[in-house]
Amino acid sequence: MSSVIIQGAKHSYSLTPPPSGAKSPFTIAFLHGWMLSQAYWQPLINQLQPNFQCLAYDLRGFGQSQLGDRDEYSLVSYAKDLEELLDRLELNQIWLVGHSLGGAIALWTANLLSDRVLGVVCLNAGGGIYIKEEFEKFRTAGKIILKLRPKWIQNVPLVHTQFAKDSVYSPLEKSWGKQRAIDFVSANYAAARGTLLDSTNEEEVHKLPQIVSQLRQPIYFVAGANDRIMEPKYVRHLASFHPSFNGYGENVFELPNCGHMGMLEQTNILHNVLSGLLVDPVASYS
Repeated sequence: MSSVIIQGAKHSYSLTPPPSGAKSPFTIAFLHGWMLSQAYWQPLINQLQPNFQCLAYDLRGFGQSQLGDRDEYSLVSYAKDLEELLDRLELNQIWLVGHSLGGAIALWTANLLSDRVLGVVCLNAGGGIYIKEEFEKFRTAGKIILKLRPKWIQNVPLVHTQFAKDSVYSPLEKSWGKQRAIDFVSANYAAARGTLLDSTNEEEVHKLPQIVSQLRQPIYFVAGANDRIMEPKYVRHLASFHPSFNGYGENVFELPNCGHMGMLEQTNILHNVLSGLLVDPVASYS
């Protein structure tokens, strides 16, 4: 992995070389979800990198990226972080693939950088409906969980087993459970709390459909059929605000036997979906 300083904070990233003879003039940038890291993209990147240049990085305050001295955790602030990372790496034509929280950041980035972002694929990401009671419960539970994160849990095999089962259709390999425990414990408290609260307040939730409706790039949504965190109906709801929905959900794909970690649960299917979309996005979008 490499690192770069963005607005005073060291950001960890990995960038594959452009494939020899590649016909695609763009880079795919991957954005991870809340309390996760870039690590979960690696199996998918391994399949994609023979044909595409791939960029993955840790969001500010997560994984191995530092927080710096900034006290801003809005979706647009993270979109601006990505803008600076792309500038530093001199990457000008980008497709974004964002998971969960990363999907929302990707949509904001597409709005901010409409001349550089060619399109977006949101994985296990949707929303746009604010249900006050449910969001208040979610935010309260999240704040409690963040305060109860003893460092020692990342070394307990039983905890790894539990994380391997959490929010997925079938248990992941135990190594992924260990990785999730590590990322859960290492996430900076201020960043984890800030992104939780800023991305789930009523104003921010209602802004997301407005952003989607304004985007003119191809925007696709990939749902997990068994995702209980971001149910397919909420994915379709957000997707419906984009012109390509066409009333029939033509911009929505659903992964079978899949919970909230589509990049690990259905890597092969997701690879096929992405390859089909990105090889000829204009045809897929029309």
